[in-house]
Amino acid sequence: MSQGNTGVTSQVSGPEQCESPAAEAACSVLEVLGRVSGKWSIGILLVTTQGPARFTELERQVKGISRRMLTLTLRNLERDGLLTRTVYPTVPPRVEYTATPMARELYESLLALTGWAERHRHRIDQARAAYGIAQGEPVATPAPVA
Repeated sequence: MSQGNTGVTSQVSGPEQCESPAAEAACSVLEVLGRVSGKWSIGILLVTTQGPARFTELERQVKGISRRMLTLTLRNLERDGLLTRTVYPTVPPRVEYTATPMARELYESLLALTGWAERHRHRIDQARAAYGIAQGEPVATPAPVA
């Protein structure tokens, strides 16, 4: 049984086509932010920053991801320099994915962002509720805390 998705190579996305040279830098930054902020990318990076991971490990640990989406996301992260793919010459071949130093730096930034979100989540909830009231939206009752 083949574990590879050979038909996805052409779907690994390249740089966005920007309309002017001035917009090119912004397009590049937005593309990178879009790639690393995706739920699959974050899940893969969280696993690989803890150590090398094989395809099947990633498939098990990143809940809900399909094999095809895992393959696409791994190739895009490798293309962007965030993962290193190592093939060991064994029978059958063993392949591991490891976060690069750049990905580990990104991981530290993600931890800072999640810390910020945790510290401010109550204020954000309050702001959303106040906005909803001002807009005449029905007030949602919060779920009980377990």
